[in-house]
Amino acid sequence: MGAQFRRLSRGCGAQLHSRDQIVGPESNDLVLQLRKRGVSQVLLAGMAANLCVEGHLRELVEQGFEVVVVRDATVGPRLPEGDGYLSALINFRFLASATWSTDEALAALRESK
Repeated sequence: MGAQFRRLSRGCGAQLHSRDQIVGPESNDLVLQLRKRGVSQVLLAGMAANLCVEGHLRELVEQGFEVVVVRDATVGPRLPEGDGYLSALINFRFLASATWSTDEALAALRESK
């Protein structure tokens, strides 16, 4: 993770996890680590909105976590057949507890300190 994210996590109890899977967390220990720390809420952002981010969102929701997607901190591929980011945004609205802007996420992190 970049230094800018580590700086944000200091003092508010936030945990950062770098994904090492293409689609979801099923084959890593993300869910275990979150449960061990008593985490019930997750802020989610990253590359490949319609693959990695959406895959993690689906699994985390299925596992009972409250998940907020930071919509302007995700991206998706654009192909002649369609826009991966826009298609993911539709699913984010159906699946996530909320979709926030980066400013909203930063405000929530600051309030949680």
